[in-house]
Amino acid sequence: MRTPASLALYAAAMSAISPLAPLLLKARAGRGKEDPARLGERLGHAGQPRPEGRLIWLHGASVGEGLSLLPLVGRFAELAPDATLLVTSGTRTSALVLGERLPKGAIHQYVPLDTPAAARRFTLHWRPDLAVFVESELWPNLIAAAKGSGARLALVSARMSEQSLRGWWRAPKAAAATLAAFDLILAKDDTACARFEILGGKVDGLWDAKLGAPPLPVDGAALAGLTNAVAGRAVLLAASTHPGEEAIVLEAFSRAAAADRPDALLVIAPRHPERGAEVEALARSAGFATERRSSGGDPASARVYIADTLGELGLFFRMASFAFVGGSLDPTIGGHNPLEPARLGCATAAGPFTKDWPVYEAFRGVHAVRTVTGAGDLATVFAEALAGGLSDLAARAQALAVQLDAANAEVAPRLLALIAP
Repeated sequence: MRTPASLALYAAAMSAISPLAPLLLKARAGRGKEDPARLGERLGHAGQPRPEGRLIWLHGASVGEGLSLLPLVGRFAELAPDATLLVTSGTRTSALVLGERLPKGAIHQYVPLDTPAAARRFTLHWRPDLAVFVESELWPNLIAAAKGSGARLALVSARMSEQSLRGWWRAPKAAAATLAAFDLILAKDDTACARFEILGGKVDGLWDAKLGAPPLPVDGAALAGLTNAVAGRAVLLAASTHPGEEAIVLEAFSRAAAADRPDALLVIAPRHPERGAEVEALARSAGFATERRSSGGDPASARVYIADTLGELGLFFRMASFAFVGGSLDPTIGGHNPLEPARLGCATAAGPFTKDWPVYEAFRGVHAVRTVTGAGDLATVFAEALAGGLSDLAARAQALAVQLDAANAEVAPRLLALIAP
């Protein structure tokens, strides 16, 4: 297929700015947005040699997408033990989390910038046999370089926002050519399927990477230590919160527990752990004795405990009887994963803004999640949780999570068939 003029112009523009890339990356590193020790990877320079044999490359942009790939990585390790598994992501947080969670022998690298030179260096070094992109990562130069290297390409759990659809629609030939590079496209849901097909993509079915995942892991010693520290106190959790939501959570907790349940503990796990000090200051200003996990604080002496660490939500979902899932009171964010608490039998509430997680419709359909719009609603649900009245909600949520996970067809064999001898 002849390269559309729009894609050729994009490649030329990215080539023109590539000499500035090292300076831009250094500036981002100075702001904590890049790992200064691994900037070369962002320019396509590999951080280690390529092992011999087959190589399967999986890419997820940030923490959520990267973690959603872990079950697939595990299945590849079981079904293709001879293959090297390379996982790329684009953020420092995702690199830290994946570095701890990837199976032995798997390699993590930062994804290169979408310049022709960086993409070419990356694919020439790693020479992937199979490249699996998850969710919404459509980088034209990287996709073209992978295709040109001889790799088979798959886009799985694929989603596309309305804004992205409008953007690609301005260059329909570029969209069609980019999507034509994929040997297999599995859309996340019917809406995503329709949007990809509008742009000329051939969708071969549905698959949601967030379904079918195992419960979040936990460090047994850490769980035992914290359980002992809170000594039977009621624990409420606000998980994956964003700016503005913590103030609402603190007000709701004050209304629900300040007088009637002075022993209750509120745990706040901000979506971005680097906000821990900010959230601690907010809780202290609201009059709560507050401790922070990253500073070694003791929850036994706190009313509010800031869980500002990476990869420990599985710990706090197990400790808490109830969790408010954040990112759902701000219409610009779109919510976070309700399956994670549900799999662990933790009753859940969320705000009304959950467009990024259509699975909330299934939860609401069987009354397996409460919807709250502000501090008043959340205070009511907090009070119910403290009174032990949400066990039915938790049971419905866990049963639905089991059902949805079981119904999500396994995709690993289908992907491996693309490189079968």
